[in-house]
Amino acid sequence: MHKQKLRTQIMAALPPERCNFALPFTITGVDFAGPFQIKASMLRSPTLMKGYVAVFVCFTTKAVHLELCTNLTTEAFLAAFARFVGRRGFPSKIMSDNGKTFIGAQRATEKQFVDFFKQVSPDIVQKYAPQGINWQFIPPSAPHMGGLWESAVKSFKSHLKKVAGNYKFNYEEFTTLLNRIEAVLNSRPLTVLSQDPSDFTALTPGHFLKEHPFWPHLSQAWSRYPY
Repeated sequence: MHKQKLRTQIMAALPPERCNFALPFTITGVDFAGPFQIKASMLRSPTLMKGYVAVFVCFTTKAVHLELCTNLTTEAFLAAFARFVGRRGFPSKIMSDNGKTFIGAQRATEKQFVDFFKQVSPDIVQKYAPQGINWQFIPPSAPHMGGLWESAVKSFKSHLKKVAGNYKFNYEEFTTLLNRIEAVLNSRPLTVLSQDPSDFTALTPGHFLKEHPFWPHLSQAWSRYPY
């Protein structure tokens, strides 16, 4: 009687950008989330305008950086990228989507983001050429290669939905909320720091940015109940 041996799936090796030691945001993935409705004024019945969130994620530390853009223009993204560089430093490589990863109603929005990245990347590379910035697109129809920033977008939207619901924020309120969500995401646990079962301290992206989590109590709570 022959018995078939059990097979185990062999996971492919991670790309070098995920494994090599580097400073935070040296290799960065970027994606857009939105559009979101933002109040243009503080009137009782204010005009609503569209807003987009540029999500930057570090390939080495999984740290997240969020920037609000009022529209999908080259000038708006260059301003957001300049704010990102001013706070996180110059990346050596930027990676983004290059294909339709959604279906139905979201396909048009995703294609808009892809076309926008293709237009803005030459301007970024030319403006920051002395720093050696390289913009690289993932292959078309390969959304699994952008899983790192897709996961960051999902986590950001999850926190935004829980906090905001259907409430409409103005620009200052939305920017403040983005900074608080960014601090929460950079306090999430990555792995344990010791083998002591009574020590709930975890390694977080905040340790790589400022040598300790932004909100230590969240890090300890998530270590007990990871999600």
